[in-house]
Amino acid sequence: MRILALLPIVLFAHPLLGQYDPRPDLDSGRFLKCLSDAENRIRQDPADAMAWAAKSQALSALMRFDEANAAAQKSLELKGDFADGLLARGLSRAGTAMQQRNLGSLRGASLAMDDFRAATRADPNLASAWMSLGLAFEQLPGLLGGSTKKALACAENLRKASPSRGDLLQGMVLSMDGRWSDAKGYFQRALSTAPSDPEIVYGYLDSLGSRVTRKAIGEGPQRAQLASEAMRLLPSVKGRARGLQAICDALLDGGKPEESWTIAHGSLQRCDLPSLMKVQLGKIAARASIHREEGLVFLDQALFEPLEGGTGGVATVQWRRGQILKDLNRHDEAKTAAQAALRADAKHPGARRLLDDLN
Repeated sequence: MRILALLPIVLFAHPLLGQYDPRPDLDSGRFLKCLSDAENRIRQDPADAMAWAAKSQALSALMRFDEANAAAQKSLELKGDFADGLLARGLSRAGTAMQQRNLGSLRGASLAMDDFRAATRADPNLASAWMSLGLAFEQLPGLLGGSTKKALACAENLRKASPSRGDLLQGMVLSMDGRWSDAKGYFQRALSTAPSDPEIVYGYLDSLGSRVTRKAIGEGPQRAQLASEAMRLLPSVKGRARGLQAICDALLDGGKPEESWTIAHGSLQRCDLPSLMKVQLGKIAARASIHREEGLVFLDQALFEPLEGGTGGVATVQWRRGQILKDLNRHDEAKTAAQAALRADAKHPGARRLLDDLN
């Protein structure tokens, strides 16, 4: 589910010295920082509901959903009907459902949507709750309450709190509904309003590169637009790894793997989330079969460093390692990597396919 893909400096000190507000870090994808700040805050005050909610949201981004759910429950025990706590529980439930990948996971996804809905009622200005609810409405089947009409209503409500994010959500919903010609204008308006917002760059390029959009505009035009739009938007993202990740993916899908590698490699020393770019380099090496030895080195480094949210976690890193090792004819090591990926995520589809190919 794309919900997880879309998750000022916090004054982290004594409350008298400044208000604790983790939302900017969460919105910007600084999940390891947010987790550290929240845990420090909890050590100072175990009854801080906001810190527990922030910890939960950061853990969900890091794919640690059981811990995230426990932290969210703690937040809600301390402060019932707390919007950030409800959002946190919804994200943990959505992540768990995504990992389960079975019929039972639909129940978890439905409960997550209930939490998102409750969060928007508790705080109509909580932008990330409207974003999560809108994506849930669009992606869940009608029997569980899914509805494009309701998803678009969420975009309208989100626009009141954040005009650019509201336009982003509307563009994403319309593109998922197969209406790319209608979606384009909303994406362009979002980019015009907030050109340096990496989440908007990511959402736009991810939607442009989707299978639904390919069906709407054709494979050739899609590839050409991905490559040209990636280069057009590159200057706006500067050192923001989340935006750079989207640029590199678009170039990769647009048939420009060497350009994708060059941009990712050149950003390592000056981006805000280096682990994200190391995993991105491994992804490029695995998918395009270029710079495989170097890509493997970056993935090995990522395994021994704190992995930021958006990397896909240990399972994805090991899967990419396995793909490269297989291409290098190091099949025993590839099998070990695939097995490690499945230990981290027992239903990881890529790792399962890789292991089946190696057996």
